[in-house]
Amino acid sequence: MFLMSETPDTPPPAELDPRRKRLVFRAWHRGTKETDLMVGHFVLRNIASFSEAELDDLEGVLEHLDVDMQDWLSGRRPIPEEVRTPMLERMARECAVSGAGMTAEMRGGLGQEAGQGEGGRS
Repeated sequence: MFLMSETPDTPPPAELDPRRKRLVFRAWHRGTKETDLMVGHFVLRNIASFSEAELDDLEGVLEHLDVDMQDWLSGRRPIPEEVRTPMLERMARECAVSGAGMTAEMRGGLGQEAGQGEGGRS
């Protein structure tokens, strides 16, 4: 589940048209948590600015299996030429950024295991 406060530049889902709302829902309800996070955050960050052609492309991307999406978006496997689209390439580029798909809370907890403070020591 996402928190709107984590994405201040994204309009609340209530302000999106029905097609965009449906795509946000599909992006967050794929089947695996990992893919939900990668795809869901990408879609939520960008959905309001997508053109109709980009929405068409996104709908096609969302048809791919989670196992393939995880491999492509994480860089474990290259995106095959026969399924490569501008949307899928853009999604892969954004997911390659360190911390993509992580909430602010998740990023803030990195390096703080075992009672370590922000500097890595307690």
